[in-house]
Amino acid sequence: MKTRLHLLAALTLPALALALMTAAAPARAAGENPALRQPLAAHAPVVRQFTGRFDGKTIRYTSRVEGLDITDANGCARIVSFAYTRDDVKDPAKRPVMFLFNGGPIAPSPWVHLGGLGPWRLAVPDDVTADPSTFRVVPNEYSPLDAVDLVFVDPASTGWSRVAPGTEPGAYYSVKADAQQFVAFIRAWLSAHGRERSPVYIFGESYGTNRAAEITGQLADAPGAFNLAGVFLYGQAVNILEYAQRPANIVSYVVSLPTLAATAWYHGKVDRKGHTQAGFVDASRRFAAHEYLPALLAGNRLPVPERERIAAGLERYSGIPATWYLANDLRITKEQFREELLRGEGLLLGRTDARYTAKPGPEGRAADPAGVLPKAVLEHFAAYRRETLGVDWSEPYLSDSPVADLDGWNWSGGASPFGDWPYYQRITKMMAVNPAFRIIVGNGWYDTMTTMGAAELVVTQSGWDPARTTLRYYDGGHMGYSVEATARAIGEDIRELVR
Repeated sequence: MKTRLHLLAALTLPALALALMTAAAPARAAGENPALRQPLAAHAPVVRQFTGRFDGKTIRYTSRVEGLDITDANGCARIVSFAYTRDDVKDPAKRPVMFLFNGGPIAPSPWVHLGGLGPWRLAVPDDVTADPSTFRVVPNEYSPLDAVDLVFVDPASTGWSRVAPGTEPGAYYSVKADAQQFVAFIRAWLSAHGRERSPVYIFGESYGTNRAAEITGQLADAPGAFNLAGVFLYGQAVNILEYAQRPANIVSYVVSLPTLAATAWYHGKVDRKGHTQAGFVDASRRFAAHEYLPALLAGNRLPVPERERIAAGLERYSGIPATWYLANDLRITKEQFREELLRGEGLLLGRTDARYTAKPGPEGRAADPAGVLPKAVLEHFAAYRRETLGVDWSEPYLSDSPVADLDGWNWSGGASPFGDWPYYQRITKMMAVNPAFRIIVGNGWYDTMTTMGAAELVVTQSGWDPARTTLRYYDGGHMGYSVEATARAIGEDIRELVR
């Protein structure tokens, strides 16, 4: 997903918010960036060798930054990736390889790359009030490079990736074409490096989870391109209907409650006595499923005493006064919650990570106090690719999404991503055709954009084989890997996936 990052614009969310589906890039001015039509020069791959320590093992590995030309039904493009491959492997042709990307739709991949999963990471203090000037790039001992090679991919019109002359940038601005581009690239990368037999894994974040689902579906429809063994959906948007909190979409209010409860607990706005945070959030889930949902289903037929009881329960779990719920039909959107929880302190919660707070500026709810994270990654990534990886290409590295608004993207299943586009069914089909295929769905506790409840919903309502599906929650938000403990946990979960 990209933050301002991303660009969806929900009915109850400010349009720039949904710019959130990557991890965060500044909004861009109207009009096409001329750089999109300037082809990337035929640079030689930039290769460097390193030694690093991962999961307690010291290994040698190679970084490789290169552009590969791809051709598919939509046109031609040169796609640039940042690959890290382990050196001391007896049979590299069979070693697992994971392709990782952010969301957008379409944005480059620095956030999952330097933000947390590559062999170097931006170390962010657990103190969310820490000055960003204290953030440092350090060796990432939690990266799963000991177990799987990692390839971070920037789609065409982002990073250094560009369409070829004669291909319109917009040729790839759709759910289907975007995924076709990635299928073509993965196939080209495997072929270029003699890895056609390698088990392939995909890690997608935010809108990248929608992309991962569509890639999976395309391979299920026409198997043989490569051996897709599993996917990791982080900050999933596959059931995007939960993201848009239309007043009549009562399920969205129910599944959002655990995230509100976790956030209210973190900020000390609920009674913690006799509970752990995990136990408190579990209690909110039970209340949401067994009491809150039936109350919303009853609607205006719910008796006043019962309405008051439910409002009191919502106050208990969310920290928002019962009177607020009684005045607002027992509903609070995630955006309203960001504004209301700390109103007394004059603070706004972060959208992508509700641990972060700030005084509301002129943008109001459109602002995201957690935006310091994606911004910091971008600032450090420029120096990292130049000084550590040795890449000094003169073309501009595009961190902005070229898709300026919803109308610039063909969602295929409807007029917007909030239409009923069954992304999850693309994975369901792969589950049926490949008995070995596995999936992890991961979510940050404090991500108010793509919530824990939404992740639970996609896992329980998708038809995916429970024995091959893992649901994981992590400390942090939409960029949970910025938390050291979460970077460690995600690395461990990836190792388990590729085993």
